[in-house]
Amino acid sequence: MQLKTQVHAEEGKQEILITRDFDLPVDLLFKAYEIPELFEQWMGTKVIKMENRPHGSYAFQTSHGGEVVFRANGTIHEFIPNQRITRTFEMEGTPFPVQLEYLEFHPVSETTSRLTMQIVFKSVEYRNMLLQMPFAQGINMAHNKLESILKNL
Repeated sequence: MQLKTQVHAEEGKQEILITRDFDLPVDLLFKAYEIPELFEQWMGTKVIKMENRPHGSYAFQTSHGGEVVFRANGTIHEFIPNQRITRTFEMEGTPFPVQLEYLEFHPVSETTSRLTMQIVFKSVEYRNMLLQMPFAQGINMAHNKLESILKNL
């Protein structure tokens, strides 16, 4: 079965390109990344901090049984509503170094939009380590949940 969220990794490159078309207008799709309460719903994680501005930062964590099982943070370098977010992404407590992420939001029609994410890794080896995990399935599931939640707003 083909996933709606497409993950492309060209051999020998340090990046992943992710694309997804949503049955949501671009302003609503952008809100999923901008409003902490919405982000928490579709990502299934707790937002600790979300400063949506250049030189702002963010942090979130996922807990299970009272124990923190995942924590991530980063710095926001560019934040243009309904268009673009450029940020770093660090998964704490993992061997992965900081990544650079470019998120671009494109209107396709009045009721549909496209998200394009370019993730740049320190090396091809780190990129390949991530691809060995169920990354594509996980981001597809999260995007499915995002679309479902926002369609009902």
